[in-house]
Amino acid sequence: MMLEIDSDRMRLLDGSKRDSSRGRSRSLPELLKIMGYSELYPPQELAMSKGVTEGKNLLIVTPTASGKTLTAMMAAISVLERDLKVVYLTPLRALASEKYHDFKLFEKYHLIGKQIKVRIASGDYSSSGRRLSDADIIISTNEKMDSLLRQRVDWLQNVGLFITDEFHLLSDPERGPTLEMLLTKIRKRYSEAQILALSATVANSSELAEWLDCDLVVSSWRPTKLVEGIFEDGISTMNDGTRFTVKVSTKAAASIDVAVDCVAKGGQSLIFAETRRRCVSLAVSASDTVRQTLTKKDAIMAGEVSSKLLKKGDDTDLTMELAKVLNKGVAFHHAGLSHQCREVVETAYTKGIIKLIVATPTLASGVNLPARRVILSSVMRYDLKHGGYVPISIMEYKQLCGRAGRPQYDEKGEGIIIANDNISGEDLYDHYINGTPEKIRSNLMNAKSMRSHVLSTVAEVPGIRRSEIHGLFANTLCAYHRDKAFLLDKVDDTLYYLEEQRLIKSKNDRYIPTSFGRTISLLYMDPLTGVQFRDFIGMVDRNGSESQENHTLTYLHIVTSCEDFYPKLQSRRKDLESILDLLSKNESQLVIPLDEHVFTRSLLVLHNWIQEAGVRQISLELGVEPGDLYRIAEAGERLVSCLYEIAKLCGRDDLLLELDTLRKRIKYGAKPELLSLLRLTGIGRARARSLFDAGVTSTKDLIEVDEQYIARIPKIGTTMARRIKKETIKFM
Repeated sequence: MMLEIDSDRMRLLDGSKRDSSRGRSRSLPELLKIMGYSELYPPQELAMSKGVTEGKNLLIVTPTASGKTLTAMMAAISVLERDLKVVYLTPLRALASEKYHDFKLFEKYHLIGKQIKVRIASGDYSSSGRRLSDADIIISTNEKMDSLLRQRVDWLQNVGLFITDEFHLLSDPERGPTLEMLLTKIRKRYSEAQILALSATVANSSELAEWLDCDLVVSSWRPTKLVEGIFEDGISTMNDGTRFTVKVSTKAAASIDVAVDCVAKGGQSLIFAETRRRCVSLAVSASDTVRQTLTKKDAIMAGEVSSKLLKKGDDTDLTMELAKVLNKGVAFHHAGLSHQCREVVETAYTKGIIKLIVATPTLASGVNLPARRVILSSVMRYDLKHGGYVPISIMEYKQLCGRAGRPQYDEKGEGIIIANDNISGEDLYDHYINGTPEKIRSNLMNAKSMRSHVLSTVAEVPGIRRSEIHGLFANTLCAYHRDKAFLLDKVDDTLYYLEEQRLIKSKNDRYIPTSFGRTISLLYMDPLTGVQFRDFIGMVDRNGSESQENHTLTYLHIVTSCEDFYPKLQSRRKDLESILDLLSKNESQLVIPLDEHVFTRSLLVLHNWIQEAGVRQISLELGVEPGDLYRIAEAGERLVSCLYEIAKLCGRDDLLLELDTLRKRIKYGAKPELLSLLRLTGIGRARARSLFDAGVTSTKDLIEVDEQYIARIPKIGTTMARRIKKETIKFM
């Protein structure tokens, strides 16, 4: 067997070579003027002195609101002036969207004397990165950029600056390994590019700066002073030596009393609650009290926001509850809310219409919503791995309380932990207020991460030597902190697994991906999931029924039970009847035997969704909140698309129509007969069903019937009818 070495191999292994000359930015004064800075903050001055605009690699560890975004923009300007690209990396889509809007000012003001194009890339891992080739600034999630590295897009050679935000998430069990490998590859392959790592909290910053081979900028300066303390028995004891009392209405709602005390004095408060249910409960409990503090103008604006939500959001009980508290100047925010609901809440809070927001900790890393007073109702969080509640880390606490203080409104911000019967205020103070955040450590060595990143390394550089794979992994943070020999043994074990499962091939200590392995890498799947999908497809009878729903239930099971599917909601006892009914009615769809014990509630959600069950119905019957429903549908659509690609690779053309139909049904939440109508812009499943029930069952029917008839159909109307008729021209 001969192994062909890809023509780009040496470039990818040795790094790009280009002019690395640096110079002072000519456009920096204009940027500062546009951003409203008359002078730099101390951390920004320190970054300047360390060469942030001269191409120096820096790890910048400064508090929230200390101006890290402007520092990144200053570095970006000097790179753009040299006709090189800038990549800004974030761990979350919400944060990517926020930074995209920040950097759009480069387009608006022509800062370097020419048009700058800003693009965002945060979804669809398998999509080509070619559309980004003409962009000057690319805002991307870590996972999307990792997928672009796997595709070996040419424009990466022209990147002069990689900015990585929320750098402390390097230690996150889920997101950390991808960021670690991403930075390792960037340092290896694009060594001429500047790296700028940003974080508010990094305890072992010197070690990480050494690993990144960069200089360190550390500052505790904030535009608003942060004061931290513990609230116990009606008294807040702060670390600046001050104390203040708050009348406690009930011990269970002490966090509300502390929050309302701040609101009554003209500030905004943010309570972090341990669960979604607690989040909603606290918001409801606080709403009547907060309403009493509102001015007439505030009350009117709050009512307008509430009405807007009712028009824009869904009709679930959760959204109705949110609308009620919004009307009183309060909101809750968690991952169960739909995107539209979260957007309304975030906008209203930023404008000061919402005075108190109760959120789960996901808000801390996803959205920039500072408050004068940040309150932790509890330091306990439910941990699935431990099967119970455990205390949060000091690092997480510091990230949460770092949200305290609005630079344009407050002289200081306050972070307050509510003490309870389980942990004394003194112990909380010693551990969290006086404590040092935990050191950042690698989580790369878990099996899933190793499978994915070893495969991607082989897929990106066909013909790579084992020694070169070892060399790459020897430069990871994992190798820096742990036994390097043990890590490399793990790499070898993973190579053996990948070859055994026919994802890669080897000869003379060189490795290439098989077509299957390269497909799995480009689809951004766990190789274990890819193997399961391939083996399953091999079990499907080639002489099955021609019905497009022949294997639907089994497909949904395979997808919702795989390693890559999230959120995986476990079935409840009350779901058993629905599961058994589903199995009995769809026995012909089963490729492999199933029983009620292998079903997840996520499968029931997807099945009901493609049968056109409404968001409210699914919420009531299955206890699934809108945000989770949309994430389940998004994950389902992506993984069915992966099944399609693997089936195509396996030569199973007989399955492609069925899988493509299922993908579309999940995308739209519709039965098969509506798919023709759903091709039209602005036609969702509700309008498509209305058209279908009125006898308009296809685009051909739309061409033949007159506009007035379409306009009279429920949910359509004159404007939509006119738009539909205009669009149907392309189907003639």
